[in-house]
Amino acid sequence: MECGALCGQSDITFSEKRTRMEEIAVKLSADGIQKRVISAGKGEISSFIDGTKVKFHYRTSLCDGTLLDDSRTMGGRCKPMELILGKKFKLPVWEEVISTMREGEVADFTCDVKHTALYPLVSQSLRNISVGKDPLEGQRHCCGISQVHSHHSLGHADLDHLQAKPQPLVFTIELLEVLPPGSFALETWAMTDEEKLEAVPHIHEEGNALFKKGEIQAASEKYYNAIACLKNLQMKEQPGDVGWIKLDLMITPLMLNYCQCKLMLGQYYEVLEHCSSLLNKYEDNVKAYFKRGKAHAAVWNGNEARADFAKVVQLDPSLGPAVAKEIRAMEERLRKKEEEDKGRYRNLFTHASNTSALDGTS
Repeated sequence: MECGALCGQSDITFSEKRTRMEEIAVKLSADGIQKRVISAGKGEISSFIDGTKVKFHYRTSLCDGTLLDDSRTMGGRCKPMELILGKKFKLPVWEEVISTMREGEVADFTCDVKHTALYPLVSQSLRNISVGKDPLEGQRHCCGISQVHSHHSLGHADLDHLQAKPQPLVFTIELLEVLPPGSFALETWAMTDEEKLEAVPHIHEEGNALFKKGEIQAASEKYYNAIACLKNLQMKEQPGDVGWIKLDLMITPLMLNYCQCKLMLGQYYEVLEHCSSLLNKYEDNVKAYFKRGKAHAAVWNGNEARADFAKVVQLDPSLGPAVAKEIRAMEERLRKKEEEDKGRYRNLFTHASNTSALDGTS
């Protein structure tokens, strides 16, 4: 009797679960979403109230199977995506489909165009983040829908094609973890505008502390996070307005610190890009000239380095000794490189002459 009761209860529970899953499938289908479970998860479906944090891996494909993005390989980082529900992420369909999943579940969701029109912009931001760039780089100062209709290049051929010709997409999602509100510390991307402004000075200090300890990569990530916060806020201001300028003045020292880290990490072309951008706006920024000069010297741009170092001394003569030291080091490196190049050319011509003699040619 006891066994029968238990079995009966199990049958009812299974039936209820199946009914709920069928209801979810019907609801998704009515909204232009088809779900296919690849691997069942564990436990019950969470309530997914606003403020819940979800971690998941995703793969985005066209309906013909062409792969667009994969969080496991993007930027070589294998870092899962994180969302806090109710924070108005640019791709609401991700929140909708994830709210139908159990932890550990893997499922395909084929979504109509009405859900995927903004994906090119979202993908561009995620690709930027994966390689350490500004998530908003390349996006115009206007709303997402306006950006979609403007069809300006996003810097990726596949995203440009998708932006010009929106189409349904397949999102393959693996839900890794569900964290209820209050069980985790907010990250900067999930903060309100006011919280971001309050957090930036603290992040700046954390970056400085890491830099002093010699943890350069970790420091650069802190500076990058603070810059991304401020640039996100800056996108809501009109360029040149008081609010925009105030935020830009907060970004500048963080960007210079970030460039110093990149110099030490040997990522010289990124330093050239960021310092040039700063100097286009603030042409008397001595630190930007100095860091750009060092980056030019590191990539054998001798003339450009000398011009930047000359500008440094012009703006701040007290830096003359430091500049002279950098120039001496650069000249020595250039001299050694020239000697090595000459040696290679001599060996090349000697080899060619010997080969001609053996071949009986002249």
